[in-house]
Amino acid sequence: MADTTTRPLGAQISHMLKDRGVDVIFGIPGVHNQEMYRGIEEAGITHVLARHEQGAGFMADGYARATGKPGVAYVITGPGLCNIMTPMGQAYSDSVPMLVISSCLDEVAARRGQLHQMKDQRGAAETVCDWSEEARTAGAAYALVDRAWAEFSAKRPRPKHIQVPIAQLEATAAAAPAPMPPTPVAGGRPMDIEKAQQLLAGARKPMFIFGGGARAGADSARKLVRKLGAASFTTYAGRGVIDPDAPLHFGSYLSRPESAGVIAQADAVIAVGTELAEVDLWRAQLGHDAPMLRVDLDTESLTDPARAAWHVPSDAAGFLAALERALEEEAPRSSGWTPEEVTRARHKWRAEVDAEYPGVLRVAEALQACLPQDAMIYSDMTQFAYAAKEVWNMDRPGHWHHPYGFGTLGYALPAAIGGAIGRPGLPTLAIMGDYGFHYTMAELGVAVELGLSLPIILWDNGKLGAIEASMVGAQIAPNAVVARNPDFMKLAEAFGAGTVRPAGLSELQTAVAAAFRADGPTLIYVTPDIAD
Repeated sequence: MADTTTRPLGAQISHMLKDRGVDVIFGIPGVHNQEMYRGIEEAGITHVLARHEQGAGFMADGYARATGKPGVAYVITGPGLCNIMTPMGQAYSDSVPMLVISSCLDEVAARRGQLHQMKDQRGAAETVCDWSEEARTAGAAYALVDRAWAEFSAKRPRPKHIQVPIAQLEATAAAAPAPMPPTPVAGGRPMDIEKAQQLLAGARKPMFIFGGGARAGADSARKLVRKLGAASFTTYAGRGVIDPDAPLHFGSYLSRPESAGVIAQADAVIAVGTELAEVDLWRAQLGHDAPMLRVDLDTESLTDPARAAWHVPSDAAGFLAALERALEEEAPRSSGWTPEEVTRARHKWRAEVDAEYPGVLRVAEALQACLPQDAMIYSDMTQFAYAAKEVWNMDRPGHWHHPYGFGTLGYALPAAIGGAIGRPGLPTLAIMGDYGFHYTMAELGVAVELGLSLPIILWDNGKLGAIEASMVGAQIAPNAVVARNPDFMKLAEAFGAGTVRPAGLSELQTAVAAAFRADGPTLIYVTPDIAD
């Protein structure tokens, strides 16, 4: 009878991951990491073969965002790891739990010219993730996996990298220890709730700013703003935390310059689960004059130049729930904000977006009207998404994913594939621009191979439109903003995908509905003149 307690370490790692809830691994096998593939099927894990390690990384990212579980990728030494570093950087900036496990050479100091050799592979990966470590023993590999899992739940979730020497992957190892109990998250400490109550006491015009980190606390957030008569903004990643129809909700218009003047009217500000980063504000400061309390798991965010009077190191959901409980006996407060001023501001800012991106909003409205309520959207760095993520109201959080911080092209298609795998049977949509599609179009083959019912909106304006506009604004003659595009529909058909080019908005809606029912992906080719 085969001994199942001892296996090569590469196989044991897959069994360990299965015991910790991993059911899908994304990656590409190679000679250096093939031992990691020995135990995947035996452990009962599905492996998704990407066409490029960048695609594997974005799939793991999209899977993690859709499920809340860590996305896992296996890659080879050297170029495989280098190729996945862009997705690792994206996951780092957007707080996505991802574990990348790679092989590495056994010795690099005294021997040169080896296959896939790098000067410092571990150090290279460390520049784009939370930490990068080398496991030189089986015990170290197991300890690092468990460290990653504990930090995914108890700290700001960010990608980790573990590399294992090839000889260690091949060596026989005992089974990994049993999973540890979940690591609790600190949140809702009485002293922090008292600070918040002190700040809110007597405030007539309180203001909440909710980021993507507040998603799990959406129910409490909605109750709090109603009870306190508070106005609110969300970041792009925080859309859906507040009901878009809430009368005092200013929406996701933080990047509009005049939002600073609105926030300056507040007499108390509480920012929850947001970095208040450049990509949230597109200005140096939020604009508040009143005291601000900031709530975040990441102490680095709490100590940035945003001028917060109180810093609360806490998970958003725990803090918001505790504050809701502390105020549950209070009667609802009257507000110094009025629905009329909120409506005026939102209408003005929407008109600004419409002027900046002519024609996009009509298409976005038509698309929004035909999507199922629980559709999950993955967008790329494209003008369509830039406009839509300001005006497209989300009725629930965590259902529109975008490469916010790192801002990499090519994200949407592979990330949507990962999201669709993570939510089988539920609707997933990708939105890409023509140039971004060039980056990861090969991953269309994965969607075809898996038979994913995935509508892919390809917005083709024939150029790098946002870059062209920026150059013109800087009085630079537009240069290198137009690339020769293929016939995208023939290309998709060559992969085996369905295609359609709707002639109008109603045909777009029909095409999207059909794509959700199809037995494979559908490229829906759209040009700006569809809105005419």
